[in-house]
Amino acid sequence: MSLTTIPKLSADCHVDEPHDLWFDRLPEGLRERAPRRIEAGGDGGWSLVLDGSDLGWGNLNPAAAEEQEQRRWSAATVDHRLDMMREDGIRGEIIFPTIGLYIWRLDDGDLGRRCCHIYNDWVRERLVGQSDRVKCAAMMSIWDVDECIEDAELAAAQGFGAIMLPLVGTPEWNMPEWERLWDALDDLGLPIAMHQGSGHDMVAYRGWGSSTANLLTTQSMGPRAAALLSCSGILERHPNLHFVFVEVNGGWVAWAMHTLDEYYRDHAGWAKPKLAEPPSFYIRRQIHVTFQNDPIALNNVQFTGSSPLMWGNDYPHPESTFPHSQEIIAGSFGHLSTEDASAILGGNAARVFGFEDSVVATAP
Repeated sequence: MSLTTIPKLSADCHVDEPHDLWFDRLPEGLRERAPRRIEAGGDGGWSLVLDGSDLGWGNLNPAAAEEQEQRRWSAATVDHRLDMMREDGIRGEIIFPTIGLYIWRLDDGDLGRRCCHIYNDWVRERLVGQSDRVKCAAMMSIWDVDECIEDAELAAAQGFGAIMLPLVGTPEWNMPEWERLWDALDDLGLPIAMHQGSGHDMVAYRGWGSSTANLLTTQSMGPRAAALLSCSGILERHPNLHFVFVEVNGGWVAWAMHTLDEYYRDHAGWAKPKLAEPPSFYIRRQIHVTFQNDPIALNNVQFTGSSPLMWGNDYPHPESTFPHSQEIIAGSFGHLSTEDASAILGGNAARVFGFEDSVVATAP
């Protein structure tokens, strides 16, 4: 089988939410704090802009801003999504929010919970259940464990393809407060998606070179989360849980596996809990990472195996490989076996997110 004919699923796609989504749907008393948009800062980070600014972007006139809004609405339709798949040569996608990723930074739990629910309601109205080729992830309210469990149960009942938690938890995911959540999610059977840059401040450094260093720091949350989930025994106790780290790339996976195994073995006398297998075993089995173009991750398949890796085109973001995904794949996957390439380009996503065989077998 050639790379061209291998079925491809994008494990990383997005919608661009309308800038007035939360303002329109929040109660009047909360509208002055409605999320409006995200904005790049000069220090290399991104911040959530709350209400009080003009709709859209400050450098656009009202007519141009309204045109952008209409594009956002039209892109959140199943016809638009299928057109994208046909043009880019893929057969299915899993969709995540864009502005919504920053909601988990809100300090107000009531506001955050309402904003998560508004996003879920909106994307369900637009896309959930419209096509077997389109799966959407639901945002979880993380300010209360019981509410988070209720959100997950509702998302499963409403037909969402995954639930979303921030990559960095507060408290951290290995703390005992979350064990009831892992128990509940284990029973539901939905994968848990954690997106790059979510749940933490993206500005770790300031000054010269900080913008690039901050992006590297953001990526480093991937191995840190993998270490907490594997070494804490969460993955061992819940073998049916699958975590998908979105847009964290995969070049670090081999390094993290080796380093964690080495440290766990060297300090086995006092390391807790005692694991039946080394940490790499659980990472290989239950942690998955998405990337657009990562030759280091592909060259490290000899160490990691193919199961942790999932390709995605990141549509419609600026760093997306759309509409040139086929050319980029041809330039980076050629050295892999057909089995490994098929798993990374679509097989792993089909298995973890539960795409039907008919979706994988045919083009839209």
